[in-house]
Formats: sequence, structure tokens, C-alpha cells
Amino acid sequence: MPSFDVVSEVDMQEVKNAVDQAGRELEKRFDFKGVDASFTLEGETIVLAAFEEFQVQQMEDILRDKFIRRSVDTQALVPGDIEGAGKQKRRKYSLRQGIDRDNAKTITKLIKDSKLKVQSQINGEKLRVTGKKRDDLQAVMALLREADLELPLQFDNFRD
Repeated sequence: MPSFDVVSEVDMQEVKNAVDQAGRELEKRFDFKGVDASFTLEGETIVLAAFEEFQVQQMEDILRDKFIRRSVDTQALVPGDIEGAGKQKRRKYSLRQGIDRDNAKTITKLIKDSKLKVQSQINGEKLRVTGKKRDDLQAVMALLREADLELPLQFDNFRD
């Protein structure tokens, strides 16, 4: 029976590349000359640091641009609050990985409400969707792409 997995994962190598590129652009930008501003990747957390709050917001735009260019979904970024640490302002962004229980239930309900002849089951941080017809599975993929879920979804392990 055909099946596929719905997952929400971020390629950490691409994230690392995006953060490195953002750091290089920061060094070249005229409005950041002589400013002690930086991007730092600490595990699954990205730290933006600058002297002023508006600079941190400009850095966020740079980071999002680099994420888009590296084909990493920007919905994976979960912003924290801007904190003052001495003279510097910092903002931490955590990366959203996996589908939590509430979102998995929302996705399952969305699939059931579509009246397609498929079954979905929650397996940890992913969702397995099975059906008799390949067309039904592709319809589910289209449905989930169009749904306004606030997490990046990928479709993995498609089996016929």
C-alpha cells in the first residue's frame, strides 16, 4: 500500500552555510562598518548581536534572505525576545524541528476533514499517511502545502 511521511526537519548544514553567508555580508555592508555585530550558531540556536535594536532587526532581514537563498524554510525560525547584555542587544532564534503533538493532531484532522480515502497515524515527531491510490496521497500533499500551518513541512519516504 502506498505511503509517505510528513516531517518537519531543517538541514543543519544549510543553516550553518546561511549563517556563515550572513556573517560575511555583515562584514561587507556599509551601514555595519565599525560596528561590533555578529551571527553565531550555537547548536540549534542562532544568536544575533549588535549595539542597537534596529541593527538586530536589520540583521534578521539578512538572515531570512540567506535562509531563502539556501532553500531553508524561514518558518523554522522561532524568534526570542531582544535582550540587553551590557552595551549589546541580543536576540536568539531557535530552530523548529519535528512535529509536536498538537500540530500532528491538527494535520490529522485536516486530512480526515478532506474526505480522501487515506489513513494517517502519528509516529513520534512525524506523521505516516497511507492510502490505496497514489493520487489520493498526492492530493493530501497538495492539501498540506496549501494549508496555513505555521511550520515547515517536507514529504519523505514516498513508497509505492
